[in-house]
Amino acid sequence: MKVGLQIPSFTWAGGPGRLGADLAAIVETADRVGFASIWVMDHLFQIRGLGPPEQEMLEAYSALNFIAGHTTRARLGTMVTAAVYRPPGLLCKQVTALDVLSGGRAWLGIGAGWNEQEAKGLGLPFAPLGERLERLEEALQICLQMWRGDRTPYRGRHYQLDDPLNSPQCLSKPHPPILIGGGGERKTLRLVARYADACNLFPGPQLPHKLQVLRQHCEAEGRDYDAIEKTALFGFDVGEGGSKVGKLIGQLRWLAGMGVQTAIGGVKDVDRLEPLEVMGRDVIPAVTDL
Repeated sequence: MKVGLQIPSFTWAGGPGRLGADLAAIVETADRVGFASIWVMDHLFQIRGLGPPEQEMLEAYSALNFIAGHTTRARLGTMVTAAVYRPPGLLCKQVTALDVLSGGRAWLGIGAGWNEQEAKGLGLPFAPLGERLERLEEALQICLQMWRGDRTPYRGRHYQLDDPLNSPQCLSKPHPPILIGGGGERKTLRLVARYADACNLFPGPQLPHKLQVLRQHCEAEGRDYDAIEKTALFGFDVGEGGSKVGKLIGQLRWLAGMGVQTAIGGVKDVDRLEPLEVMGRDVIPAVTDL
């Protein structure tokens, strides 16, 4: 099993004045101790369950490019980009820039988007779910076409590109891997089977069923189910001084037993750095062979 770090909050004791220094210390430590990937949410307001909307939230691709400059090995991506927030041609350029500037470490994490409050708050487009899913599929088609170097005009229902030029091209070959977030059984998991290199699901009793649905979509699409990386969101709490490490490893074994290959999540008290050190010393090596 691989372990990825998600950074879902930028509200730390040092406040905005130290946010850059704190973020640099966090990602430098995570990169050094062995996290396979580092992810940030593509949100503009803080989300329910984590804090009030007024809490600090960095724009995702600005943050990722900053993180790229403070890391050398971890893969980098959004968990996940709301497809409707950026025109697909611009999104492809943003992910390509991250890939080039990081030495080929970018992921395209993408989904239909759900946070109507922040979209309307900042005047961003936010169509009904059916249209958002249509736009998600067109965005995937456009990114893949641009990464192939195909400059044929794109004429979709929602997007029209006269000259989808992408220069420089990405360093990742054949393109930055694509992760689609969401467990919608009829449409989202079908898009995973058709376009993605990885899925991202919530852990829980429903997870094996979701993976079985994905397997069925792969059969219908003629896609190798085993070629898709199965990832799940998770929360890492090592406890004071590592007191909960054993429990955490047991939880990750449970996830692996359901078919999850990569656990991605926030680390409690991440700004203290010590929990990251514990993860690297005691947890990541213990689950590598799961």
